[in-house]
Amino acid sequence: MIYSIIKFLITVISIMIIGGLLPGVRIKGSSFITATLTAIIIAVLNYLIYPFMVIITLPVTFLTFGLFLLVLNALIIQIASWIVPNFEVDSFGWAFFFGLLLSIITFFLETFIFPIGVFA
Repeated sequence: MIYSIIKFLITVISIMIIGGLLPGVRIKGSSFITATLTAIIIAVLNYLIYPFMVIITLPVTFLTFGLFLLVLNALIIQIASWIVPNFEVDSFGWAFFFGLLLSIITFFLETFIFPIGVFA
């Protein structure tokens, strides 16, 4: 249980960091609440929609050696920006960079700053 909570908080922190780094991504209002809501929506979309998207695009994913999954991640982030009122992503390109940075920063925080394996 604590593992899931820490992983979720790391994702929220990553979203707040990326909101400050990328000029094409804006987190308005209370940044912690908006980042939390964004993390929840992305998690729900990844649970409900992402598996179907992967199955539908499986041939393209094989042809691109899995790199097309980055495009699907950007699409999920773009959909999240339409749902969350204070989370804005200017274009699909910014959503793509947001997804890349979210993976990198989350990996860095989980590995070096908050090693989750200690809590598992």
